[in-house]
Amino acid sequence: MVAAESPGPRAAQIAALIETEIIRRGWPVGESLGSEAALQLQYSASRSVLREAVRLVEHHQVARMRKGPNGGLVITEPDAAPATRAMVIYLEYAGVTIDELLAARLLLEPLASGLAAERIDEAGIDRLRTSLAASGSPRRHDEFHVALAELTGNPVLALFVDILTRLTARYALDTRLPSESEVSDTVRRLSADHAGIVEAITAGDSARAKTLTGEHVRMVTDWLRQHYRSGTRRAAPAVTEPGKRAEVLATQIRRDIAAGGWRTGSVFGAEADLLERYAVSRSVLREAVRLLEYHTVARMRRGPGGGLIVTEPQPGPALDTVALYLEYRRPTAGDVRQVREAIEVDNVVTVVERRDDPTVAAFLADHAAAEVPPPEVERVGQAELCFHNGIADLAGNRVLNMFLAILAELVRRHWTPTQQPVPAAADVADMHHAHVRIIEAIRSGDASLAQHRSRRHLEALSSWWMHA
Repeated sequence: MVAAESPGPRAAQIAALIETEIIRRGWPVGESLGSEAALQLQYSASRSVLREAVRLVEHHQVARMRKGPNGGLVITEPDAAPATRAMVIYLEYAGVTIDELLAARLLLEPLASGLAAERIDEAGIDRLRTSLAASGSPRRHDEFHVALAELTGNPVLALFVDILTRLTARYALDTRLPSESEVSDTVRRLSADHAGIVEAITAGDSARAKTLTGEHVRMVTDWLRQHYRSGTRRAAPAVTEPGKRAEVLATQIRRDIAAGGWRTGSVFGAEADLLERYAVSRSVLREAVRLLEYHTVARMRRGPGGGLIVTEPQPGPALDTVALYLEYRRPTAGDVRQVREAIEVDNVVTVVERRDDPTVAAFLADHAAAEVPPPEVERVGQAELCFHNGIADLAGNRVLNMFLAILAELVRRHWTPTQQPVPAAADVADMHHAHVRIIEAIRSGDASLAQHRSRRHLEALSSWWMHA
């Protein structure tokens, strides 16, 4: 038994290598990476370790094992579900507040509406109107927002809106059940808002589309605030989404853990209890547990007093899953810059509002007095990271900070320091001067000037940290 359970880290390493190979090949959907025997030889792995690695790859929906003649591990076309699910798991556990969620939605969804109005064609108009016609329920309401974001042509923005929409739906589980008349009134308001947004986008009125979307997001969030009752979550709904039995079971257990208050360190149930509770075979349960362990949701402890132990989810698995999905969608440098700029410029505004806080004031004073770093790629990168991460931490929105971490991971994967030109001393001095000027605007309470200087700095910086 011990040998069967020990391959976890090694299997995860092999899964990562397989996924890297898929990316290196350009993600050729339908192509085989080789038979099980060939893959065992290629990665020097036992059958049990390789099969666990394949389960993780299948969980990410980047490849699947096909049996029979001409079988093997076949590259597939992924969808956003594993990526959004992984992110919602982490953010939900982190206890993201409604205010953080509102701020993220107010930033990104009007941006999506404005871009859709500028870029939409007649096929997009037909798609949006079809989605509008079907948006007569809360679930369809969510689909409308995702469909709209897809029309921006920016896969990063579309995925982030999808995550925010799903996270909002999770908060709805903590709301008191409204009366039928309240539900009807809310659905009518949602439909009316959607109709107005679609009309503005169809007309190409970017400014009005942004305004209407912002008003709509505020209405939805106000409704959540009005009905939200922390600690009174309704029972997790039955999982109806398609997928392998172990994957569906892992999702159900994760939702049940969250519904129970996510008591880290507690025993969710012994293996025998879980087999009876969920009416599954031992093999299905153990495969589901492996997925839960991968996402650091829970781990199985053997022996007396053992069972499925609730653990603290870490951001790494969620970040990797999202970044992997975006690898397939192939965002451009412009797509990444667009979202990063929106978040970072907005962070500056929040820091201006908090400038008198002792922690914020100390950070600003330290960076205003900092010396110009030497013109070495690593040292300059560290100075940049320290400044921008510091501003993001002071802004304090955990949703947007996670999104920035995803963008940083995409940059790391595609635009590495070895591809970057060594900055000249004058470039480094300009970067440092830009930091100081942003700080001066923040300390003086001039939000608009701080935004302007931050935006110009990011534009100038992009030629070094990322190439289109």
